[in-house]
Amino acid sequence: MYEEVKEEIKICEGYVPKIYKCTEGFDTIFYGHKITPEDNYEHGVEYSKEEGDKVFEKDFQRTLDAAERLIGNRPVNYIAKQVIINMVYQIGEGGVSKFKNMWKALDNEDYGEASFQMLDSVWAKSQTPSRAKKLAEKMRSAKL
Repeated sequence: MYEEVKEEIKICEGYVPKIYKCTEGFDTIFYGHKITPEDNYEHGVEYSKEEGDKVFEKDFQRTLDAAERLIGNRPVNYIAKQVIINMVYQIGEGGVSKFKNMWKALDNEDYGEASFQMLDSVWAKSQTPSRAKKLAEKMRSAKL
């Protein structure tokens, strides 16, 4: 399951070996890695794919841990879990935690309503609408 969601995230994020500004204006590199004060990347330098993959694996593990904290004991199936992991990778644990009505729907295993609630957000309406739509469609399919 995790290899599938890793590939999906990599496709959604795209790979950039140099520092760039993300849609929110943060310095970012590789597969959407938000540069932190601990990082030592320099503007204008192109880094190796191996370095990018190493950073991605660390970011993914942090994302998985955060997604599992958010899901807790909720009865979500693996498709919904993949969607949540992808959302957490993009907008962080704090961002995904704010989807209160989506979480209520997931408490009831109502994946259609969870999908609707995902689309009723700034994330879907102005940040990354195509990614949000794709993930909402996947969430809706989780009921199968």
